[in-house]
Amino acid sequence: MKKRVYKIYVFRHGRTEFNVRGIFTGHKKTRLVWRGKRDAKKLAKKLKDKKFQVAFHTSLPRSKETLDYVLKYHPECKKIIKDDRMIERSYGILEGTTHKEFIKKIGKRLYDLEAEGDAIENLSPRMRRKAEKFLGEQEYHAIHRGYDVAAPGGESFADVEKRVRDFINYLKKYIKKNKVNVAISAHGNSIRLFRKIMENASREQAIKWVIPYDDYYEYSVKA
Repeated sequence: MKKRVYKIYVFRHGRTEFNVRGIFTGHKKTRLVWRGKRDAKKLAKKLKDKKFQVAFHTSLPRSKETLDYVLKYHPECKKIIKDDRMIERSYGILEGTTHKEFIKKIGKRLYDLEAEGDAIENLSPRMRRKAEKFLGEQEYHAIHRGYDVAAPGGESFADVEKRVRDFINYLKKYIKKNKVNVAISAHGNSIRLFRKIMENASREQAIKWVIPYDDYYEYSVKA
């Protein structure tokens, strides 16, 4: 018997205040701002003609709020499931901190730890500030886009990939058993790892992706 193709539609929540202000969000419970609601409405219209019977969201309000906009066009969706395997990456103690604050504080700390005692300590005040900023930016990129680096109390991309892979294995079985299309309202970093696995992409590719707030990714599962 010929196998049927079922669809997965995965999308990111709309923008929140933390996204707009450049704050490490992680598991903080922020809601959509007017731009985020605009993102969600635009996304909903793009998905209007798609059909799915089951939808997933995480326990974070921005995920469910975005899904609610999408569901206005989908009376055929009768089952809503909460699953935190697709929740945003945790940034631990950095959550609620702006990216700029992090660079400034960590840069100074790294400078004091690594530079004092060397010739660098004789830099002029202006050059010292530049060095502090550079070191902070290096640490920021290591945590923000370093695959195996996690903030204290948080997760690395590698950690997120493990739970997302577990979710994908579950999802494929669920689709094959129930013969349904599904929609998933998720987060930037969980989608990044979802794409990596589904598209068989490399780490290097995954960390460079920009996940949009107002579009979706579509995948197929044969059952």
